Amino acid sequence: MTTCTPFAMPETPAEPALTSQLDIAGELTALLRDTTTELRPDDQLEALTLAVAADLPVLLWGEPGIGKTAALTQLAASLDLPLTTVIASVHEPSDFSGLPIVGDDPAEQGVPMAPPDWAVRLVRAGRGLLFLDELSTAPPAVQAALLRLVLERRIGALQLPPGVRIVAAANPRSSAAGGWELSPPLANRFVHLQWTHDHEVVVRGLGGTWPRATMPRLDPGKLTQAVDFARRAVCGLLAVRPKLVHQLPGNEARRGGAWPSPRSWDMTLNLIAFATAAGSSRDVLSLLIRGTVGDGPGLELLASLDRMDLPDPETLLADPATAELPERGDLRQATLDGVVAAVRNRPDKPRWDAAWALLVRALETGAPDLVVVPATTLAALRQEDWDVPASIEQLAGVVSLSRRADRSADRATARIAVAAQAGR
Repeated sequence: MTTCTPFAMPETPAEPALTSQLDIAGELTALLRDTTTELRPDDQLEALTLAVAADLPVLLWGEPGIGKTAALTQLAASLDLPLTTVIASVHEPSDFSGLPIVGDDPAEQGVPMAPPDWAVRLVRAGRGLLFLDELSTAPPAVQAALLRLVLERRIGALQLPPGVRIVAAANPRSSAAGGWELSPPLANRFVHLQWTHDHEVVVRGLGGTWPRATMPRLDPGKLTQAVDFARRAVCGLLAVRPKLVHQLPGNEARRGGAWPSPRSWDMTLNLIAFATAAGSSRDVLSLLIRGTVGDGPGLELLASLDRMDLPDPETLLADPATAELPERGDLRQATLDGVVAAVRNRPDKPRWDAAWALLVRALETGAPDLVVVPATTLAALRQEDWDVPASIEQLAGVVSLSRRADRSADRATARIAVAAQAGR
């Protein structure tokens, strides 16, 4: 009997699995997020990194969508610090002060305050960047609970390690969702930085390249000098302006920002020392100082710092031929005014001649208009038996030109007034 072998059908090769559209979307998203960074000057970013280096709490103020959160994320990545984000407004006060846990014998051991999980993770890591976001939407009870965290770095019975830095972000009350003004005690614990967008930075960043946040390079050889300079600057101002030591603003909105107190002056002293050791620009230093003690006291301190950098008038009068005058116009003007004031306080012919030589040097190395007022004042100090120095000839043209310009301006103003009167 013949046995029939069933016909075997050839196997059909399996079709490759179709790629999920979600996978393709994920690839596209990854390409969009693939950006690089570059070193480029950025005053507000440098001010932020200096305050972080000084281990001072920083509060970034800016409108929604301005890039505060993105800047903090990039800062944590650049500094290789684990980022822990806590939305202050969605937490209860006990989340920052600690949750009471009843132990075996509360009468003997008390009731410990257990910290939240994110605080435990920071302690275990030993370092990190704690980002308190949406601070201006936190109600007063939560703000009160944050006081000890921001100042003492304590949450319940847990002490955050020194390697943890604190940065917060807030929107102005006008643009915050159900916003509150910051309480004065909490506001006075922060360095307040106004965070704004730079058109070029945004355009280049959207093109794939954002600024890189780096820790400031502190010069080891300048540390002692930086501390001495910072102490002289702050103590020198407060010695002559004692009312600036503590000024609680009367306006509620201003109390929620930077204002002067012994605590904020101590923070300012630290920031000046760090900025000096890092060789930071005046613009960066201005952001830090005004963000700590406020605009008014901050501008007074900046003006005081400028005067500290001015050369000694007596040194300039002793050797006018080799005198180094400041490059900045306002500082040069103040230096020349100081020289003339020194001659007025102790007038004699050699000092008068030396002052004229300095004015000629200023004329040769800077803007001519800066010597007009000092030259006019110095000429009025001449006594009858003093011969006119030859150097005054070089200044005569500048002074006369300035006077002619002033007279022309006066005549133009008079003509405008007459025309206005006639048009009535």
